[in-house]
Amino acid sequence: MRGMTQEILASLREQFPQGTRVELLRMDDPQAPPIGTKGTVRGVDDTGSVLVRWDNGSGLNVVYGEDVCRKVAE
Repeated sequence: MRGMTQEILASLREQFPQGTRVELLRMDDPQAPPIGTKGTVRGVDDTGSVLVRWDNGSGLNVVYGEDVCRKVAE
């Protein structure tokens, strides 16, 4: 992916370790879970996408530079 560096990848993996709870803020995909859906991070892949198991059963990834999620405390 353009602009993806090892530093950015390391930062994303530090920010979103496996088990982190997140909330979806923006996803430009017709199959996207509703905004506000929460889920659990499964990891970060080599392109910087955050792999999430959404509480509604969806498995769509949060794509670096396109979609937005935030950490939530639960």
